[in-house]
Amino acid sequence: MQTTKQQIKTVIATLRHETKQYPPPLIDIIIQEYGKMPFLILISCLLSLRAKDVVTIHVCRTLFKKAQTPQELLAIPRAKLEKIIFKSGFYKNKSKVLHEVSTTIHEKYGDTVPRSLDRLLKIRGVGRKTANLVLGLAYNIPAICVDTHVHRISNRLGLVATRTPEATERALEKILPKKHWIEWNTLLVIWGQNKCTPRAPKCAWCAVHRFCEYGRARQP
Repeated sequence: MQTTKQQIKTVIATLRHETKQYPPPLIDIIIQEYGKMPFLILISCLLSLRAKDVVTIHVCRTLFKKAQTPQELLAIPRAKLEKIIFKSGFYKNKSKVLHEVSTTIHEKYGDTVPRSLDRLLKIRGVGRKTANLVLGLAYNIPAICVDTHVHRISNRLGLVATRTPEATERALEKILPKKHWIEWNTLLVIWGQNKCTPRAPKCAWCAVHRFCEYGRARQP
């Protein structure tokens, strides 16, 4: 029986190999196309909330043709911004959040996205998940971004036994080596979108099935 440390090491190595066959998550695509621009990473995260990556990436590309800085985004009237991001869903609320976030970054932080968790969380509209993703992927600061996939799969694997994303983040910080904090989200997002789905997970074809408490429990 593997220890938790050994299990994590094996799961990471396995998923690194297995996830190569699938498209990268949204933010990885943004970084590939635009580089590590913190503001674009932040805006992409906000647009991706309650939306599918395949839709959000097209919305991001359209928006970034017109605006790549807080000032440029604020120059777009709300009504026009709503039309640009319409397909991402919840476009009225998202356009309001994008303007509020851009205003704060422009006026309070001189157009520079903060590189600390506390400051990011003080920006209205930025939650813990988004803040940690920005820290990790924009600034390479170790942070565990716990979205629905990370929360679900970490629990299914039996690495944690938590009810909320915040509790999952705290639990993972205790067992996950810091060098894997950023990567954990990327691997589990890809796996969660393609294999370990919320409903009807493909346990029989899962490469980490043998390490998964949830998968073993579903065996006949």
